[in-house]
Amino acid sequence: MKRIIPVVIYCLLLACTAAIAQPQNGWMPLFNGKNLDGWKKLNGNAEYRVEGDEIVGITQPNTPNTFLATEQEYSDFALRFEFKVDPSINSGVQIRSNSFPDYQDGRVHGYQVEIDPSERAYTGGIYDEARRGWLYPLSVNEEARKALRQNEWNQVYVECIGNTIKTWVNDVPAAYMADDKTARGFIALQVHSIDDETLAGKEVRWRNILIRTEGLKTRKDDFPFVVNLLPNQLAPREKKLGWKLAWDGKTTNGWRGAHRKDFPENGWTIENGQLTVLESGGGESRNGGDIVTKKEYGAFEFQLEFLLTEGANSGIKYFVTEGYGPRQGSAIGLEFQILDDERHPDAKMGRDGNRTLASLYDLIAANKNQRFVKPPGEWNHARIAVYPDNRVEHWLNHQKVVEYVKGSPEFLDLVAISKYKDFENFGLWEKGHILLQDHGNRVAFRSIKVRKL
Repeated sequence: MKRIIPVVIYCLLLACTAAIAQPQNGWMPLFNGKNLDGWKKLNGNAEYRVEGDEIVGITQPNTPNTFLATEQEYSDFALRFEFKVDPSINSGVQIRSNSFPDYQDGRVHGYQVEIDPSERAYTGGIYDEARRGWLYPLSVNEEARKALRQNEWNQVYVECIGNTIKTWVNDVPAAYMADDKTARGFIALQVHSIDDETLAGKEVRWRNILIRTEGLKTRKDDFPFVVNLLPNQLAPREKKLGWKLAWDGKTTNGWRGAHRKDFPENGWTIENGQLTVLESGGGESRNGGDIVTKKEYGAFEFQLEFLLTEGANSGIKYFVTEGYGPRQGSAIGLEFQILDDERHPDAKMGRDGNRTLASLYDLIAANKNQRFVKPPGEWNHARIAVYPDNRVEHWLNHQKVVEYVKGSPEFLDLVAISKYKDFENFGLWEKGHILLQDHGNRVAFRSIKVRKL
């Protein structure tokens, strides 16, 4: 009997060890619950230590962002983890990330699932560390901004399948993004650098870090918005939300010249999935002229990406009615201004910046955070939303920068002191075409999409 008991205990220990090492319903632990075997520290000197079944990251002054990265790389996977963070600091978890000697001296770069307990509340959003910056800020998903539980454990679920990345925070859908920049990389826990030395010693904790790489099935994707960085494509969720391509990326279908029945013979090109208005030496509509959608829209959302050349001027006009206003020059409509604010003189004209990038041209200045503005030569994203109750929004790189009510007393007052003051009933149209402007400067457009509201 005395010999049997130790043998039984030994067998039970072996069984427990085997259970820990084996996948549980396809899930494997990334953290063994004892030490940091299988992980390596990169870039900074912040501390990571093991406390029970938790990995604890501790902020330190005078060091850059620090990462605890898996030695193994992953491509398609589902990832689950829990975290608890001091409300005064920022953190995140890198996915499909890399560190190469020839990229900024080995700096960690790639997708980051944000941990953000600040008032901004972007936890679950997707940031591109050391590369492109914010890709999916939660400014486009108000419900997800409410999901974080301060000073408590929170659960994040991440799904990377093919070109699609999705996140959930406490089971609330947070981010849905389509992108093909990086297909494979490590997973890493971030301790963010601190500027204020009083924040030294603050902690972020992780536990129950599990990954699954086989038998992947997508969760129900009831996300309110999709950031799709794949040019001229619609993600499955976009289609469900009613988005359609307003330009197919190849032909002139769906578009014609303003004040004409056909598409301009010159002044515009279609190459490499880009619809480009060409340089003509300045001035409105001196080359090919403006182009408009063949369809008219009332309540709608419209989005596209645009690429400015230095000093360029263009615009997206909406509610364009060609029988209204002059037959020559640019057609009249409400305008989302597209402009190189740094180099084009129009930025200093008008009133209080109301002719700058993303503004409601000559009426309302865009309230922009320059962090979210890409310079000429890089793609920016524009979105216009017109709701059935006449609320209108301008969005630039997924930040709302203009909001007004079409036809309201405040709107009419602004028209009365604008360049449109002598245009009868300006801006009060119920529907109209959407226009891309030829202002004489080279500007490229792509991923042009629309949906009716």
